[in-house]
Amino acid sequence: MVSEIEYKRKFLVVIDETEECDRALTFAAFRTKRTGGTVVLMSVVAQPEFIGMGVEDVLRAEAVEEAERNLDMRLARVREIGDVRAESVIREGNGAEQIEDVIARDKDIAILVLAASKSPEGPGPLVTHFAARANVLPIPLTIVPGRMSDEEIIAIC
Repeated sequence: MVSEIEYKRKFLVVIDETEECDRALTFAAFRTKRTGGTVVLMSVVAQPEFIGMGVEDVLRAEAVEEAERNLDMRLARVREIGDVRAESVIREGNGAEQIEDVIARDKDIAILVLAASKSPEGPGPLVTHFAARANVLPIPLTIVPGRMSDEEIIAIC
């Protein structure tokens, strides 16, 4: 039986267009399925630059629509996994700052799950940022290797 503390625990996953975000989502969803809790899918859209004549409003609306489509696609993946609670949130601004703000505001978020890029240039900007700040982050950071398959991820959950 899942205790009330376990049930409230939330895994925060950043959703974007990268392949590695699917690795983080797979980890968080299967871990939540096994141990209880909720997966929070978060998308951050950049603030449009001032262009004038309301163009930034149009750009903002288009970015939010794209974020919603991306979240819907990932929420469908969570439903395929089955028996996993999920929430979604869209924020506007700097990605790292918005992630930290969501963590600060939602005390049930207990783990930030990111996946490292397979790129030889490095693990990616969010992984680099949060790994460097792990000592001040108020919750654990889980970094999933971007090269892991679904089967490998499921096996460790």
